[in-house]
Order: sequence, then structure tokens, then C-alpha cells
Amino acid sequence: MNCAALEFRFLNQNLLLLCQKAIYWEEEKALICADVHLGKGGHFRKAGIAIPLNLAQGDLATLSDLIHEYKPQKLIFLGDLFHSDMNTDWDWFALWREQFPKLEIILIRGNHDVIQDKHYQKLNIALHDELLIEPFLMLHHPLNSADAEQAKGYVLCGHIHPGVTLRGKGRQSLTLPCFFFSEKQAVLPSFGKFTGRMSLQHQPTDQLFAVLPDKVIAV
Repeated sequence: MNCAALEFRFLNQNLLLLCQKAIYWEEEKALICADVHLGKGGHFRKAGIAIPLNLAQGDLATLSDLIHEYKPQKLIFLGDLFHSDMNTDWDWFALWREQFPKLEIILIRGNHDVIQDKHYQKLNIALHDELLIEPFLMLHHPLNSADAEQAKGYVLCGHIHPGVTLRGKGRQSLTLPCFFFSEKQAVLPSFGKFTGRMSLQHQPTDQLFAVLPDKVIAV
């Protein structure tokens, strides 16, 4: 299925909001995504819960498609790249990394990123707790209002898997993943398919973009 990107001019930067739940930042030639949660299926399988084997491969294939389409110079993960300790899904990730040896990959550590640094470094992946690439400050967790006001840049983050609930005239409702832009920070939808979403309270000044299978729309 073809997916139409939404062009979004923000802070004098050109962003493409992608229906694969990622952002392509044109000026930096950077692909940005949050909360991939690779290894989550393997984590549950180790606990004896039947989870399909191809979840991680599917998310990595989507990343590959985006890299081939947009040809980014860097790929920035806003935390929770891998869901848990090492499991068999790490082997798939290592093989995937070998396909893009010249691509700069950056991981902003999230609360689930517990794998030792040396394993990421072996794959030539840079690790940060936060990263300022003006005008954006890359984090994993959203900041509270006071901290966001004092932040060194406009925050791009993940962690809470934002969603927006759309309601129809017949009382039907549907919660879709969304990009959530407030005055001081934006929360990206979770990239991984094996994740939930949380419908967020928002203010009239916030900008929300719902992610449909084939396009991203302002709501």
C-alpha cells in the first residue's frame, strides 16, 4: 500500500510525517522514530506466551523500506529500540544493521534500553541520554511543563505511545496513533507494531496528526 507523507513546516524546518509512524527531517536528512520495541515478541515467547515470530522482522523491513525511499544520512531512535534483555530478535537486528553500514544510527536511551552499551557499540550505534540538534532536543520521556519551558530546544520524544480518539455521529469511536505537537514538545507515535497507544488530553493550541494506513491527517 502506498503511504502519502504529510508535509509539515515547523520551526523553519521541513518535516515529513510518515504513515509508517516516523518523521523524515529534510534539512538534517534524518529519519526519526520512537518506541520500536524490538525483541518484545521474543521476550513474551521466553515467558511461554505464543507470539508470532515475524514481528521484529516486519518492523525492520519497514525501516529498510523507509531508508531505501528517503536515503537518510542518519537514523535517530527516540528510545525503547529494544524491549528487554538480549533474545533471538537481537540476531535479526544485527543482521539488519549489516545492510546499512554507512548509515549513522543514534539511540536516545529509553527505560527499556537495558542491553549493555558494548553490544550497540559493536554495531556502530551511538548512545545518548539526550541529543541537541537545533532546533530540536531529542529525548525519550516527555518533560513536565516547567522543564519543557527551560529545555535547550523544542523536544522530540516518545515513550507514551500517543493516540487520538475520533468519534462518529453514531457513537462509534476509533483511537489512532498520532503525532502530538504542543507548544514546547512533540511526542511521536510508537513505531513498533506490537505496542499499544494512549489517547491524550490536548489543548486547543496543540496540533495533532492522526496516522491512517495510507496517509497522515490533521485533526
